[in-house]
Amino acid sequence: MTTPKNVLGTALEACSYDPVTGYFRDGCCNTDASDLGSHLVCVRVTEAFLIFSRSRGNDLMTPRPEHRFAGLKAGQRWCLCANRWREALEAGCPPPVILAATHANALEFVTMAQLEKHRFQAAEH
Repeated sequence: MTTPKNVLGTALEACSYDPVTGYFRDGCCNTDASDLGSHLVCVRVTEAFLIFSRSRGNDLMTPRPEHRFAGLKAGQRWCLCANRWREALEAGCPPPVILAATHANALEFVTMAQLEKHRFQAAEH
């Protein structure tokens, strides 16, 4: 098994263990053919993005105990569907991206220039 790569071409780093994120809930934006949502972009969610996502039918703020999901708050990191990030970009509210934890397959949906322009500017961890 090969090590997954990030958009920088190096080993994919973890996105978040608190809350636990990722399609496989392994803390990383790992993927395979069963990940129809392409949960590839590691972001630091913002209030504006959370409101936007809720308006698009994906409420990430409301706790869902039945899914062991406490709900997200601004500042937390999350593996986001690549198409949702692109929609947020087009709407003017893309959450900042953690490049080292964003899966290389995200480049099938958005450009590296778009991701770099919205790179999280503080320390990557």
